[in-house]
Amino acid sequence: MIDPGSPAVLAEYQSARGMLAGLAYRLLGSWHDVEDVLQEAYVRWSAADRTDVAEPRRYLTRVVTRLSIDVLRSRQARRETYAGEWLPEPVPSDPFGSADMSDLSLAVLHLMERLTPPQRAVYVLRTAFTLPYDEIAEILGRTPEDCRQLHHRAVRSIDEDTPRFDPAPEEQRQLLLDFVAAARDGDLPRLESMLKATAASYTDGGGLRRAARKPVVGRTKVATFFAHIYSRGDVSVTPIELVTGPALHITLGGRPHVLTLDTTDNQITTLRVLANPAKLSALE
Repeated sequence: MIDPGSPAVLAEYQSARGMLAGLAYRLLGSWHDVEDVLQEAYVRWSAADRTDVAEPRRYLTRVVTRLSIDVLRSRQARRETYAGEWLPEPVPSDPFGSADMSDLSLAVLHLMERLTPPQRAVYVLRTAFTLPYDEIAEILGRTPEDCRQLHHRAVRSIDEDTPRFDPAPEEQRQLLLDFVAAARDGDLPRLESMLKATAASYTDGGGLRRAARKPVVGRTKVATFFAHIYSRGDVSVTPIELVTGPALHITLGGRPHVLTLDTTDNQITTLRVLANPAKLSALE
């Protein structure tokens, strides 16, 4: 019998940890929640009867998925009292090791917030991990046909609003820098030329920082909003690389936030301002 605290047990878990972190982050969009889920998954892995574990990665995938669904359901119950917009946490690529995260974007993570926990789980397991429906059904305790329908609804909900063409990282980074520079100058014509007519901005302050409680929608309103923010006081801008792509770490009045964007046809469609200090810990 294998000792649950043996190096072999830990080694099996560590070999899958990057993949598990990527799975949990896609499901939760919160690094704080990811760490809690991974810790609980290891506790369960350490205590598991090895005679019931044919494939460690499959077992751990099932545990992490089910724990994440529980967190999502609990978070949905709390979301009604959350102050303003809820945005995914920005996370650098380091915690995921060699796991492939090239498919991930903040746009998709943000859009997945509209899904139910089972829909989100099926979408991630099928789209990002290409698991067959019978295996997804076993993980979720549902039928394969049920999972197929959940995936169909999730895809229909997300794909209609997902940016079709992402610019190269260097182009996205430069667009961010140009946008902030124009906002600092209060150059409204320049800002409006960079924005789609239907552009929207989302700000997450979590009730801990001053923030727009509702999305700001429309080219002129978004341009005016950012010109008002960045043309006041000292602004410090540092390009950073997140697992989801380029971003800017901005300090305004001594308080940091992270700015990201989505584009279509070389114009900005969405801007996200993550100012909730509780969600910036992964960048420290």
